[in-house]
Amino acid sequence: MRHNTQDKTLYRNYVSKWKFLIQEYELVKQKRHPKFRFAADFYRFHQTHRQTFLKYYHRFHQQGTDQALVPQKRGPKWKSRRVYGYIEQQVLMHRQQGVNRYEICQLLAPKLNHLTPSPSTVYRITQRYGLNRLTPKLHQEKRRIVKQKAGELGHLDCHHLSKDLIASDPTRYYLVCVIDACTRLAWAEVVTDLKSLTVMFSALKSFNLLHQRYQLQFAEVLTDNGSEFAAPTQPATHPFERMLLELGIKHRYTRPYRPQTNGKVERFWRTLNDDLIDGTTFGSLEEFRDELQQYLLYYNEVRPHQALDGKTPKQVNESCQRITEHIHE
Repeated sequence: MRHNTQDKTLYRNYVSKWKFLIQEYELVKQKRHPKFRFAADFYRFHQTHRQTFLKYYHRFHQQGTDQALVPQKRGPKWKSRRVYGYIEQQVLMHRQQGVNRYEICQLLAPKLNHLTPSPSTVYRITQRYGLNRLTPKLHQEKRRIVKQKAGELGHLDCHHLSKDLIASDPTRYYLVCVIDACTRLAWAEVVTDLKSLTVMFSALKSFNLLHQRYQLQFAEVLTDNGSEFAAPTQPATHPFERMLLELGIKHRYTRPYRPQTNGKVERFWRTLNDDLIDGTTFGSLEEFRDELQQYLLYYNEVRPHQALDGKTPKQVNESCQRITEHIHE
């Protein structure tokens, strides 16, 4: 029986075919071919696609070997398509902390810049290592404090209150809240509108109260992209952005249409509604402000938190490391 594994017939046919076509093409380019005036006529006569021919033509001129004229293995190449190993390790490190793919991209972006993998790439990496689904252990890790220092990151958001919250007062009121990512210390102020100047003063008051009572100072603040917070192109002319510049606080923005990025403060709104607001009507705005202040003290100093292993935010604040680079006057 004939042994065909070492048969080079196909190899020789490919090489001879493409070498002949390359010689013919060179004559066409030099306008010396006796039959073809244009390259299009050359492609049409030999029944070859322009893109296919140029692929072999350029490959042959780059490599200069007969092997370049033989069909290559299809599919992505390791060095050109796969992310670097150190990036994979960072993705896996964050995933083992229970962080989802969108949050991983946001955490890596400041360090990797244009090398930051997309969410789909992060998913493929976690799938390759069997981490695409959170195990009970990873779910538990997710509940742990991502930020390890008090003041490392503050979450800031606005909340709309119901018009019937204050008896005989149809005015719409709002809340502006700041909550620390590490300790969960929180403070909120009642405002009558969400103009940037109003939000700036209420946020500054919250910063000062948290600093005076809990010695809490923020290095970064995370907000959504609302007009009351954000003016990335001209921060010096926006009241809230200018305040952060003056205090030396870095401003970070959430991913558009994804409130989960600011999840800690969103969870605080739910807790506040369940414990204080839902089903309650207050006699006056002053009464509501007093009740809110009492609840915030209870929330920070008495109420145990599941995310803090049953401790209060004040207890965690007293025992953890803190950011000391920024001082609010």
